Amino acid sequence: MAGGYAVPAYNFNNLEQLQGILMGCAETRSPVILQVSGSARRYITAALLPHLVRGGVELVRSLDSPIPIALHLDHGDTFELARDCINSGFSSVMIDGSHHPFEENIRLTRQVVEYAHARGVTVEGELGVLAGIEDEVTSEVSHYTRPEEVEEFVGQTGVDSLAISIGTSHGAFKFKVKPGEEPPPLRFDILEEIARRVPGFPIVLHGASSVMPEYVDLINRYGGVMEEAVGISEDQLRRAAAGAVCKINIDSDGRLAMTAAIRQFLAEHPGEFDPRKYLGPAREALAAMVSYKNRQVLGSAGRG
Repeated sequence: MAGGYAVPAYNFNNLEQLQGILMGCAETRSPVILQVSGSARRYITAALLPHLVRGGVELVRSLDSPIPIALHLDHGDTFELARDCINSGFSSVMIDGSHHPFEENIRLTRQVVEYAHARGVTVEGELGVLAGIEDEVTSEVSHYTRPEEVEEFVGQTGVDSLAISIGTSHGAFKFKVKPGEEPPPLRFDILEEIARRVPGFPIVLHGASSVMPEYVDLINRYGGVMEEAVGISEDQLRRAAAGAVCKINIDSDGRLAMTAAIRQFLAEHPGEFDPRKYLGPAREALAAMVSYKNRQVLGSAGRG
């Protein structure tokens, strides 16, 4: 917060994504929060995941770039899931009780906090509901965070950070806009009021991919259908990172970068069937996207 930047939190669910994220962050000397959702953990398998991440840490050490790395559960929805991740070596977990009534959200979050803090693990909570679809997270309507609830929630739960809803949205189709229209701006008035009520407290933005047009264009050019994909403007993300927002989640942009590279490679090399040949360029595209985000959007480059 003092430096006016946000720590990037990139989601991954396979080896190439993990490599691309770490390569981009090592190159830019940026701290990084590696995130997995419950479904990503199931895809990788709970048994393999800790070893995969330890290998990633060794990769970064071999690059002579000792950046800070955290392993974080994204959108954990039960105490049992958060507990299992903590016990398997996660350094941070999110418990998302935002779909529950306020008092139940407090109870569930406090339960996770008590278990996590006793084991040296930090906890992210959530107030407010983001629209959109991503992994298990689904909502047709967003509900902005109420600043008057934040003080009570933080005080009663003891969370270390808080995800809020100020107009971001999950997925690659964040808003319905007509050609030539700009997406609606984020509610910085809510963010500023929350920062006034809990000064110095770390705020998190979910659903903050900018859905970079160059990747959408490549996907569409090589057979994809994503004409209405639109995300959060980079200017708004820079403004958020300069304020109380200390962690910004990016998932869709990474998926788009890799998919664009894979589609282009397969279209240009229709006889190729070695997965390494198309996953390698996809990994490089993700690393380049991560480097760009760290330098130009989040301001985290050189902070490691």
